Amino acid sequence: MSRLLLLLAAVAQAREIAFPPVAAIHGAAGGRQVPLHHQTYQSSGSIDVDDVDLTVDAMGGLTSFAHLPYVSCFSPQTDAEVGSYDIAVLGAPFDTATSFRPGARFGPHGIRDGSRRIRPAHSWSVYTGLNRFEEWAKLVDCGDAPLTFTDNTVALKQLVKATKLISARKPNNESMTAAPRILMLGGDHTITLAALRSTYAHWGVVSVIHFDSHIDTWNPHLENGGVTEYAAVNHGTFLHIAHEEGLISNDSSIHAGIRAPLGTRRDDLDNDVQCGFEIVTARDIDRIGTQGIIDQLKKRVGGNNVYITVDIDVLDPAFAPATGTSEPGGWTSRELLTILDGLVGLKVIGGDVVEVAPAYDNTGETTCLAAAEVARSLISLMVATPV
Repeated sequence: MSRLLLLLAAVAQAREIAFPPVAAIHGAAGGRQVPLHHQTYQSSGSIDVDDVDLTVDAMGGLTSFAHLPYVSCFSPQTDAEVGSYDIAVLGAPFDTATSFRPGARFGPHGIRDGSRRIRPAHSWSVYTGLNRFEEWAKLVDCGDAPLTFTDNTVALKQLVKATKLISARKPNNESMTAAPRILMLGGDHTITLAALRSTYAHWGVVSVIHFDSHIDTWNPHLENGGVTEYAAVNHGTFLHIAHEEGLISNDSSIHAGIRAPLGTRRDDLDNDVQCGFEIVTARDIDRIGTQGIIDQLKKRVGGNNVYITVDIDVLDPAFAPATGTSEPGGWTSRELLTILDGLVGLKVIGGDVVEVAPAYDNTGETTCLAAAEVARSLISLMVATPV
């Protein structure tokens, strides 16, 4: 019994130390007396509530990409009222042209959530020693383009108009860029067609670096059995359509990470060549490594203006399960980021991260985190080489 009493007394003493009574803190007369176990902390100086900084937290405020300032980019107001910028993040909540699992309309939301840990002031690279967010470019988040979900044709026209409005504004730093550049968050891959249509107005024909597990140059007149012209425009045909419209280079575009089976033995590949593409397969990385991939991509596009589009399914499903058409045997997140960062020096005039469908992600948000980091790499490429 004596041992039990001693134990109970020790517990009571510990509770009093950890949770002192109010009187011990405020004193009988209401004056503040600091508990013994708080004295070391308080002796270094207390912080008044008026001195608390609300600008450096990791979770507060609305979730823009990487905590960038939000700008109402579609406002009819003048540049002076809206504000100028050099690179704009734009969400494209569109997924009604998918061929398998839907859900990428929530991709912009998921990628922004995945970017909550990214803060411009704290983005110094351990690899380069640089912080591209802190250089010449003013970056903003324009939110999502207002797209209808009932008519693909209208939605793509809305997206073209939205991107043209954004890029038509005067850049903040005119000495470094001819027009504001856009990083688009998808959305299924069809949105890249709208981006290329808008890009053409400012930059003309561009070379495309297309990270994907699928070639996406399928003939739209054969895809889906050629049922209707409406059905022909989808996330597997948009690059063929971009070629037909004269938006992309005929001899300097390239796929990277391709591994999905083809629909025919030769026709798909022959058509792909006609659309102006070379192919780097996913397994090429086992033979030539990441530097070999980088060298091949740079050699192909040369000194042309480049649009980089990243379908998140270029990653293996182990690293990006939340996508519409997963294909085993893809690259790791590290490999993809190494390749992207190795493209520094290219004249990247725009880019996107697409096919993120958060409903299929795991509790660790693996896909959304990877997509956000890819987006950060694309922004870094745009900042690294003024155009």
